[in-house]
Amino acid sequence: MEITITSNYEEMSKVSAQIIAEEIQRKHDLVLGLATGDTPIGTYQELVKIHKEEGLDFSKVKSFNLDEYLGLAPLHKNSYNYFMWENLFKHININPENVYIPQGNIKDPEQFCAWYEAQIKEAGGIDLQVLGIGRDGHIAFNEPGSSFASRTRIKALYKQTIEDNARFFDKMEDVPRFAITIGIGTIMEAKKILLIANGKNKAAVCAQFIEGPVTSQITATALQLHSYVNIVLDKDAASKLERTEYYDWVRDNKHSVQKEIGR
Repeated sequence: MEITITSNYEEMSKVSAQIIAEEIQRKHDLVLGLATGDTPIGTYQELVKIHKEEGLDFSKVKSFNLDEYLGLAPLHKNSYNYFMWENLFKHININPENVYIPQGNIKDPEQFCAWYEAQIKEAGGIDLQVLGIGRDGHIAFNEPGSSFASRTRIKALYKQTIEDNARFFDKMEDVPRFAITIGIGTIMEAKKILLIANGKNKAAVCAQFIEGPVTSQITATALQLHSYVNIVLDKDAASKLERTEYYDWVRDNKHSVQKEIGR
């Protein structure tokens, strides 16, 4: 894992957006896995800026979102479909036919989950998966105890997740208790992974999943087993890490190391 510690949320957003932009420039038909929530909003705003000011082309990009609340229609104001169009898709030149988001109001969710997995496979797999992290260490909606071999499925949400997401709804009773989510096994098959996190409320769990033992009780720890993971944190989210000096040294000397290897 490569850890980049930034000074604030704005810098975190710019660094993560640049990583995504470079992958799209490298491969125009990139298969991009996307996340929702507060954390990636700044990253998406930066991508829109790069698209408008530098011509970043999304026309051949294919996107797959991580999850969706079960029971919410795509146009519901709290659906992740609505979130993605409002915060990213309607501001860039992505082809709507290349946008895949789990549908929360379908009649047969299990059949849909199998179809969604098949679409990812048909696309050639995810090239770059963008992730956030919950305060209990979940990635996507893979709550504590989720199998590292899990695929796209219906998942009951943990109490803390429901409480954390209540701020987006009018009242607690409106928060869905279930979601469709890509599984840990699906995430781990992505060629590259980018996880972003900010804020002091994420500091403890970031220290746990980066420097602690691998455990299904903190599903983000599975990322320790992946061969290519970029983690971009603001200084608050990184405040409980014990090896920040080493991470900063690697960041500052990365190009020197690459030059040495290339000799």
